[in-house]
Amino acid sequence: MNTPSPKAQVQMVTIDEDHVGQRIDNFLLTKLKGVPKSMIYRIVRKGEVRVNKKRIKPEYKLADGDVVRVPPVRVSESEGRPGPSAKLTKVSQLEERILFEDKYLIVLNKPSGIAVHGGSGVEFGVIEAMRSLRTQQKFLELVHRLDKETSGVLLIAKKRSALRHLHDQLRYKKMQKDYVALVRGEWQAHDKVVKAPLLKLTLKSGERIVRVNKEGKESETRYKILQRYSDSTLVQASPVTGRTHQIRVHCQYAGHPIACDEKYSEQKFDDSMRAQGLNRLFLHAAQLKFTHPETEEVMQVKAPLDPILESTLKKLKKV
Repeated sequence: MNTPSPKAQVQMVTIDEDHVGQRIDNFLLTKLKGVPKSMIYRIVRKGEVRVNKKRIKPEYKLADGDVVRVPPVRVSESEGRPGPSAKLTKVSQLEERILFEDKYLIVLNKPSGIAVHGGSGVEFGVIEAMRSLRTQQKFLELVHRLDKETSGVLLIAKKRSALRHLHDQLRYKKMQKDYVALVRGEWQAHDKVVKAPLLKLTLKSGERIVRVNKEGKESETRYKILQRYSDSTLVQASPVTGRTHQIRVHCQYAGHPIACDEKYSEQKFDDSMRAQGLNRLFLHAAQLKFTHPETEEVMQVKAPLDPILESTLKKLKKV
């Protein structure tokens, strides 16, 4: 059954600095929450969305002072789901994991087991949860991503100008990311860099994986040994490029898969780690160094290891 959206009337929205440079389709996705992307494109194509009374294309970038006509949109009840409740434990716990916050950004210590955004069978992710915790905040967008099972430092921008500034730092490799991973076996001291092109593949089952493949995108990760254990090594992994599953696949390629990696690890090693109480991927975004988008101050934010990772390390025999 189709029901009118709660905002079932034409809205005239004047663009301010928070949305300057944003594509109209992305702007409408946040303005018309729960409306599918296909419907967004349809109303733009049909001319129901206007900017300064003129028709525009989905890739049109908004300018300061633009007046956008947002039409009333009808969505089915299943499509128009509200965001997650701020009272949900998984949502409210994120508040306690904020490492830094000001007018421009939020730095979060993301827990393992929650995706950064909803979609593909995931009801909601970090960004939807943060929007439900910050209902008064007009703009909240992810600066970068972390895999669902990876914990650690995650940046969220509170202004479009901050998002642009931080994206530029990522694009020009001016942001330093350091991860901590527990890997199988003895990582060799001379293996300081792994350079291997990565290609995304979809298996017949529909599962998405990444493989080292000469047709893939150029990828580089730098490694440093932090601590040796009897049958494993704690390493610092610093990605130079930012490909999907990069650290996980580069570790596997080097012969040292990460502990409890369901996609890329090895059963026997994982079983021995589970016997030590490890019940998640041992990959943690421990530190992020970047320039604050407003003050230009160099910031270095550290996220402490989760208790389950700490307790696993304490049970291992140091070498």
